[in-house]
Amino acid sequence: MRIILHNAQRRFKLDAAALKRLAQALAGLAQARLRGEPAWQEVTVYLLDDAGIAPVNAAIMAHEGATDVITQRYEPVPGEPDGLLGELFVNVERAARAARAASRRALWSVDRELALYLAHGFDHLTGADDRTPAERARMRRRELAWLKRLPLTPLFQTGKLISHLLQDGNVS
Repeated sequence: MRIILHNAQRRFKLDAAALKRLAQALAGLAQARLRGEPAWQEVTVYLLDDAGIAPVNAAIMAHEGATDVITQRYEPVPGEPDGLLGELFVNVERAARAARAASRRALWSVDRELALYLAHGFDHLTGADDRTPAERARMRRRELAWLKRLPLTPLFQTGKLISHLLQDGNVS
């Protein structure tokens, strides 16, 4: 399966190789849920900020404003090989802001938050839904279990910068 990574946000420096490895591993765990389905062909991950994800949210979900993750799933056109084609739109800025809030309550990092957003997107690509509290809880348990199985390397290249931004509240 092929993972394509597009970093369209410029606020944070990210380790593209680490993100691609994580996405590949999460895709494998997600696809394992889909017994009997053809192997996924390709998933494109777009790394965005609030301003970048807002128009995607409006176009795809008909919701106003920024969100954390949006997924799109496409079946291949006739004549192409079987297997899912997918897109994940991931809000890096929101991950940094959420990690800042979570770090006050528990041991949680901006890398973990971004990894959780990726896991959530891959979970949606399997057809999982989070419209009800029970569905949301089931998805979260599965996503956290996936993250426990994987070694999490730093995804942000500038740890001191991220810490400084989070401590000073410059990530709004």
